[in-house]
Amino acid sequence: MSVSPGSSMRTPRRRVAGLGSARSGTGHFWLQRVTALANLLLILIALPIVIWAAGQGQAQTLAILGHPLVAIVLLLLIFSVCFHMRIGMQVVIEDYLPAEGMKVLALIANTFFTIAVGSAGAFAVLKISFGG
Repeated sequence: MSVSPGSSMRTPRRRVAGLGSARSGTGHFWLQRVTALANLLLILIALPIVIWAAGQGQAQTLAILGHPLVAIVLLLLIFSVCFHMRIGMQVVIEDYLPAEGMKVLALIANTFFTIAVGSAGAFAVLKISFGG
């Protein structure tokens, strides 16, 4: 039995095994789940703090939010939420934008947007924390 030069003896399943969107789909799937779990845990910690601070006057609220442990929790929450948002939007962009050029621009914009949102949130927390 002879095999033509352009054909393969591999089965269709074997030809596609391990291949996906740049072979990173599983990593993004798990990273999305891990950041979702981190978000849940951090929100469960931060929500009572924010509710408690909301019932206070401005000076007391600033003192509560300025506490180092509270600031660390809020910074971790901001980082985790922004990272989770970036991954989620990346999946949507990759799945639903057909044009390659638009896809690249949207992915770049997604990265810059999440960095801007995270930086603004971190700046606000740090400004309160350091009494600025």
